[in-house]
Amino acid sequence: MTKPSLLIVEDDPGLLTQYRWAFPGHIVHTAATRAEAIPIVEKESPAVAIIDLGLPPDPDGVSEGFATLGAILRAAPETKVIVATGNGSRQNALRAIAAGAHDFYEKPVEIEVLRLIVERGFHLYALEAENRRLTEAIGPGAIKRIITAAEPMLRVCRDVEKLAQTDVPVLLLGESGTGKEALARALHELGPRAGKPFVAINCGAIPETLLESELFGYERGAFTGAAKQTIGRIETAQFGTLFLDEIGDLPHTLQVKLLRFLQEQAIERIGGRQPIPVDVRVISATNQPLEQQLEAGQFRADLFYRLNPVTVRVPPLRERGGDAVLLARYFLNRFNREIGRSVRGFTDNALAALAWHDWPGNVRELENRVKRAVIMAEGRVIDCAELELATGEPPDLNLRAAKLRAERDVIERALAQTQGRIATAARLLGISRPTLYGLIEAQGLAGSAEPNLAVVPDRKGVSA
Repeated sequence: MTKPSLLIVEDDPGLLTQYRWAFPGHIVHTAATRAEAIPIVEKESPAVAIIDLGLPPDPDGVSEGFATLGAILRAAPETKVIVATGNGSRQNALRAIAAGAHDFYEKPVEIEVLRLIVERGFHLYALEAENRRLTEAIGPGAIKRIITAAEPMLRVCRDVEKLAQTDVPVLLLGESGTGKEALARALHELGPRAGKPFVAINCGAIPETLLESELFGYERGAFTGAAKQTIGRIETAQFGTLFLDEIGDLPHTLQVKLLRFLQEQAIERIGGRQPIPVDVRVISATNQPLEQQLEAGQFRADLFYRLNPVTVRVPPLRERGGDAVLLARYFLNRFNREIGRSVRGFTDNALAALAWHDWPGNVRELENRVKRAVIMAEGRVIDCAELELATGEPPDLNLRAAKLRAERDVIERALAQTQGRIATAARLLGISRPTLYGLIEAQGLAGSAEPNLAVVPDRKGVSA
């Protein structure tokens, strides 16, 4: 295996000798100036670099050291740069960290401390390199637009790859922003209709008065303003795939006409009399609870069963394990390329916040937050504030604490519902009055200032 590469930028020959002796297991490159260091960085891309902030031509200042730090990070953003500062120069050390340095140490050098800092740099470099390798391996898979390492989403991808080889209609169910359109495109691109049209229409984004003409087209003179014959989306998708997004928003009147098309594989344009055969595969998607809409009579049962011989449920991002962090790094690399930035990564707090956030907007929300952070980032790493996320503190997962919280919530609800009457609340909770009294005391609810939690006596002075 190739030894890890270390660059040392130091103008003191004695210190250079000491450094070489300290790192015998590494390939060590040395330079005394920025002009010597940058060609080495461009050619070797060292994993770790040690630089002295006091470099010539400013050995008594830090201007050249900071210029060298910036030049190294521009040439090799992944390099972990460790800066050496004079004794008591903590302000310069913090400034260097803000500028993108990985760590710092103070002179005079303690070799064991320096070795520890350098090994941490090598370790982090190796982890990030492995992460990039995995991201690149995942990215160009069969479903190109889906980046995941979570088993629930991998299972969905495997199902989509199987279904792509068939021509059956598929219904994709999932929250907004989970990647339903990406999966619909995969069903098209991995199947026999690849190369033919993929036509998508959002049934909830087009006014009801226009949706019928968008779907089915119209003949010249069919209505005021119909100056020419216009082909609808269904007909445009001939021999390809029609993707009906937000099918749950389809008006009831159009559900009848869509059902007729699915049954007969033919349409009639508005104002037309001649059936037009259409050969398309229909994929639909919604974030609506269609089963509830069926019960309420808002969605036709016969259309529902036509659309979903196979249903694929797409998990939300919060149920996809470590995908939030994986996707964040993928988007970071992508936006660095697109916007021309060189943001190196996320702080530990930001990574924790990404992992614990609920992501109500799913992947779309994550993508937008990372894009904004890359644009607005002032330093080399993104923090919680730039993601507009709360500090990443993990929730309390202690089972006993969770049980106590749930118990207190139920007792409070029961007391509020019964206006604080103990006997009635106990019956509602399915426990005895003494047990409820004990729970109230244990939860610290006795003597609560809230009126609806107070113990209410009956007219005889006995608790009711």
